[in-house]
Parts: sequence; C-alpha cells; structure tokens
Amino acid sequence: MGRVEGAADGARGSRADQADQRRAELLAAARRVVLERGMSSTRVADIARATNVSGGLIHYHFATKDELINAMLRATVDGEVARLRELVGGTGPAVERLDRVLRFYIPGSRADQSWILWIDAFAAGLRETVVQQNLLELETAWIGAVEEVVRAGTATGEFSCDDPRGAAERLDGMLDGLIIRYTLHPSVLSRARILEHARVAAAREVGLPRAAFPAG
Repeated sequence: MGRVEGAADGARGSRADQADQRRAELLAAARRVVLERGMSSTRVADIARATNVSGGLIHYHFATKDELINAMLRATVDGEVARLRELVGGTGPAVERLDRVLRFYIPGSRADQSWILWIDAFAAGLRETVVQQNLLELETAWIGAVEEVVRAGTATGEFSCDDPRGAAERLDGMLDGLIIRYTLHPSVLSRARILEHARVAAAREVGLPRAAFPAG
C-alpha cells in the first residue's frame, strides 16, 4: 500500500510540476507578445500562436486573457521587488546602496523591457483595477526601498534628511517623468543624463555634495 501511495504522490507531484512549467511558459509568452503588440491589442490567440498551443490549453490554466495578463504582471512585480530587497539589504555605505537602487530603477536602454511593459500598464491601469494594484505595489516597493536606505543612512549619520519618505516620493516622481521622456524621446535625453539628474537630486535630499556619489 505504501508503494502505491508513494507512486500516486509522485505522479501528482509530477503533474503539478508540469502544470507549473506550462504556466511559466505561458506567462513568458504573454510578456513577449504584450511587449510586441501592447497590452490592449494582445489576444489569447496571439499568445497561443507564440507558444504553439491551442487557445483551449491557455484557458485551462487561465480563465480569461485578463487573468493571464495580470498573472504576468504579478510575476514581474514579484521579481523586481525581490531584486529591490537584495539591493537595500546589500553591504556598503548608505550612499552606495542608494546609488544601486537608483541605477536599478533607471532603464538600461530605451528598449528596456520592464519599462516598456510598465509604461503600457500605466495606460491600461486607468481602467483596470488589478493593473492599478500591480502598479501601486511596484511603486510602493520602490519608494519604500529608497526611504529605507535614506532612513538607515540618516540613523548612522551618513545622511542628513528630516523627511525620508518625502525624499523618496520626490525622487520617484522626478524619475518617472524623466524615464517616460527618455523612452519616448531618446534623442533629447540620455540615460547618463537621467542618472546624473538622479544623483544630483538624491545628494540634495540627503544633505551630501554631488561628489559623494559616483561620477559616471
């Protein structure tokens, strides 16, 4: 009896692993298609074609297109928040940790997939509550990460800031605007200039000279 039960448990575990793998493949495909076509223009048929599966199989794992898109956004948020936590909890002086968080937030290039995805989500979030929630969670995590580093640096005397939360919110608002401009109009604003703006603003917020941050 024990062997039979063990085999049954193993079979169930194998099926669950296969289902998880299939879901992960569908989420990855959904991300690729959304990046190519845009969130509002993506259809289940497009994702099915990208993964060479039937629409019925997709609906077996996700009842609707919205459920699939929201699951993809959820997975992206989880990954980015986990990375933020690593940066905040890293070693080194507070100014180095703050600079790492700033560099992580700024897209590596105009074609940065995460930022293209989030800019598209901003528009969808005007009408879709779940998308709004995902965006809010990511933005809250980013602001919280900056606040935590600024607060820690102030506690150790590395920084001088009487409003860490306000400093984080101001940096967030400034960078969002600059990054959207950079993504849409790269000829008028470079990544290097965004990073310089971020470092100048961060230095002012924490009571340090610009030279306290890296030069390049």
